[in-house]
Amino acid sequence: MAYPTPESLDRVAVIGTGTIGASWAALFLARGMAVNAYDPEPGASKALQAYVDRAWPVLNELGVIVAGADQTAIDFYDDPADAVRDIAFIQESVPERLDVKHTLFQAMEAGMAAHAILATSSSGLLLKDMQKGLRHPERLVLAHPFNPPHLIPLVELLGNELTDPAAVDWCQNFFEDRCGKKTIRVLKEVPAHVANRLQAALWREAIHLVLEGVASVEDIDKAVVHGPGLRWSVMGPHMLFNLASGGKGMDVFIERLGPSFAVWWDSLGQPDLTPQTAAILAEGCRAEENGRSFETLSAERDQKLVAVLKQFKTSDTHHDGSYI
Repeated sequence: MAYPTPESLDRVAVIGTGTIGASWAALFLARGMAVNAYDPEPGASKALQAYVDRAWPVLNELGVIVAGADQTAIDFYDDPADAVRDIAFIQESVPERLDVKHTLFQAMEAGMAAHAILATSSSGLLLKDMQKGLRHPERLVLAHPFNPPHLIPLVELLGNELTDPAAVDWCQNFFEDRCGKKTIRVLKEVPAHVANRLQAALWREAIHLVLEGVASVEDIDKAVVHGPGLRWSVMGPHMLFNLASGGKGMDVFIERLGPSFAVWWDSLGQPDLTPQTAAILAEGCRAEENGRSFETLSAERDQKLVAVLKQFKTSDTHHDGSYI
């Protein structure tokens, strides 16, 4: 299949305009593309424009907005088939339910162009399960972002034996060159892909430590933010431990500290997310909020993310054109 070049796209479709979809729409608009949008929720059109308007100053501060970009270039549709008609790239971000996705995909295929690529934002479903029922499963690509997509650069890409390899390559070029993102290739289908599995592993132990009374919710969050989280923002765990060998290599690090890690792994917990656990964590989060509103905390998160991203951009001597 011959796909249009990413540079030639002047309009894309965003299907599902909740938190993830709206964030995608803000990024696509900032990168100079108009957006066809669909979401069945009442008031979705106004909510989408409000989200974009809130995101625009942050995108401007990051230098993401290209010349000629229009934050109002959104056309909202009542029918998903109409929203995707004649569109070469579609980003789907509807709820994580196979029945919902299958119903939507079937409705969309009625209007999809032969050369269209359908990218799903699914955070945990298997690609092979989502492809069932599609007349053209070869054009469905996993393109999982980290929330919020207009700020966090990561996109996880995956195709399987049914996927056109050229579609995955196209998505990598589109996200990196046109959208300024950082992509990784997921080489094997597993639930939750890569980053969410890593996140889940850390959160599981964080919950276990709370339930065991080792530390409070606030102090565990503080330990991540002011400890390993700082290092992980510049290098991943493998390279950091490789450096911890003092230049002797990962094999030497494992020889020296592997036995200690084995003991720690044996003591890691496997908590259940029961109503009681949820209540304990919710109480801890309320204490950590300390009266601050959702809006205040969200703004604080975004301001700090922007500061980190700007620092990456200015300190990277091998900058590749992405927005970090």
